[in-house]
Amino acid sequence: MTEPGASNRTVAFIGLGNMGLPMARRLLDAGFAVRGSDVSAAARAEFQAFGGRAFDSAQAAVGDSGEIVLMLPNSAIVRDVVLGANGIARVLRAGTLLIDMSSSVPVETRKLAQELEGRQILLIDAPVSGGVKRAMNGTLAIMAGGDEGHIARARPLLAAMGANIVPTGSVGSAHAVKALNNYVSAAGLAAACEATVVARAFGIDPNVFIDALNVSTGRNNATENKMKPFVLSRTFASGFSMSLMAKDIGIADQLADHCGLHAQGIHIAAELWAAASAELGTSADHTEIERVLARPRGTNNKSTSADSERRAAPGNR
Repeated sequence: MTEPGASNRTVAFIGLGNMGLPMARRLLDAGFAVRGSDVSAAARAEFQAFGGRAFDSAQAAVGDSGEIVLMLPNSAIVRDVVLGANGIARVLRAGTLLIDMSSSVPVETRKLAQELEGRQILLIDAPVSGGVKRAMNGTLAIMAGGDEGHIARARPLLAAMGANIVPTGSVGSAHAVKALNNYVSAAGLAAACEATVVARAFGIDPNVFIDALNVSTGRNNATENKMKPFVLSRTFASGFSMSLMAKDIGIADQLADHCGLHAQGIHIAAELWAAASAELGTSADHTEIERVLARPRGTNNKSTSADSERRAAPGNR
């Protein structure tokens, strides 16, 4: 189905990873002409097979696109792709709109927007929530920060990829909301896992316990959508990595620091998830946090201790 406003509209999509590829495909399905780029030749080939035009560099992918979607690992890579030695800013015309859908650091997003303003290049941040499954069916939640007119201009693209678009305020605000949302999500999962571990140890059937939570005030996204299919089943296959969750909570922790807030819960969560990610590896699913939380009392967690020492060192929080 062609999205209103898609006809003859060329979009560049930089970053065709696990989330980026299905999102770019949704734009193709909506009728946009999409020029894609990724460092992975396999990702470029798969994108081309879906009907997109693939390029081996971001500069080449830009072409005559009026809007450019960035779906990249972090703020440092976003900055390099935009303003680096081979950055796309060198070839963009005035008035081009960059849509950063990455999970970037809010403060860095604002800095980048200010630097681009002098080049007459526009930027909004529009990170997503929902995972690969919702990226594939176009039902992502999309938070959008920046000028209202710029968000309105991007709305046809965003609507092709998401079911809910939530304007959050000035540029950088959407990246802040995304990081804080993932902290709340991670806290709910950790609480559900810990409570289930204790219930099991006391002789309560974990499935019965989750059923009780889901008709009680303890119900949350994790109890409804993660505990039975991924944790109790021991499949740990939700499709969202622990390293990405740790990164997002770390961004939330940095944001609290930037705002001069203690935010102890966020800080403790950042330490927990960073330590778990370091211990279990980058390929671990975020639902595997249960493996760490299920340890008997007194079990040493070297990565947690090392991280605590690092954070306590001079120059850190």
